[in-house]
Amino acid sequence: MFFTVSKVLGFFACPSNFLIVIGLIGIVLLCTRFTRLASWLIVTSLVLIAIAGLSPLGNALILPLEQRFPPWDASRGPPDGIVVLGGAILPGMSASRGATVLNDAAERVTVAAELARRYPNARIVYSGGSAAPISDDGLEAGFAVRQLEALGVARERIVAEEQSRNTIENAVFSRLVANPKPGERWLLVTSAFHMPRAMAAFRAADFSIEAYPVDWRTAGTGDLVRPFASLADGLNRTDIAVHEWAGLVAYRLAGKTKALFPSP
Repeated sequence: MFFTVSKVLGFFACPSNFLIVIGLIGIVLLCTRFTRLASWLIVTSLVLIAIAGLSPLGNALILPLEQRFPPWDASRGPPDGIVVLGGAILPGMSASRGATVLNDAAERVTVAAELARRYPNARIVYSGGSAAPISDDGLEAGFAVRQLEALGVARERIVAEEQSRNTIENAVFSRLVANPKPGERWLLVTSAFHMPRAMAAFRAADFSIEAYPVDWRTAGTGDLVRPFASLADGLNRTDIAVHEWAGLVAYRLAGKTKALFPSP
């Protein structure tokens, strides 16, 4: 139930979807006696879309998420295992094309392969089932295993966790699959903007793990004053940031995590 509800609410947690719905409602109301309200909704929709898409709003929202967990310190020694969160592969397109198709979060896979070469004794767990609420586009972990093999990682080192559909389930099922022993050190590889929610979920699952953020979307505080050249780019950045903040709040309110904004 939580999964289905979260996916439905997640649609409206994306500002671009919500603002378009407001505008469409306004257009429909133009055909009624509520023309004044209709005009207000349409103008509001257009103005807010412009703000969300062209101003640095998306960067301002995503920067605190990306800055929350610093880059991993390798000086403490090699890890015993590495958990890589899904979200870097398009399963449906991969199945259709007969090849692994990576998206903007491809660093999750490429960095995992790099870490596997650097730490040859570390076990690799790729956590990613199907996040589709209705259709089943396939299981991401299977494609990830093939891609990691193509990047030089031995198959016997990789475990595919294919049951998880969201970040909470990533944490729960990854812990079951990894079965970490006391004293072992495990790394969590995921996008920097997603790391706060991921760490909150893994801590709630009693999986002691260290953050290894990748896939940064901002260059730093300078992006706070840099507008977007493309409306689509700005809306995408704002959607990603708001989705993560909404996820942090939803997980905390549902009692799925122990902290709203976990610290390093």
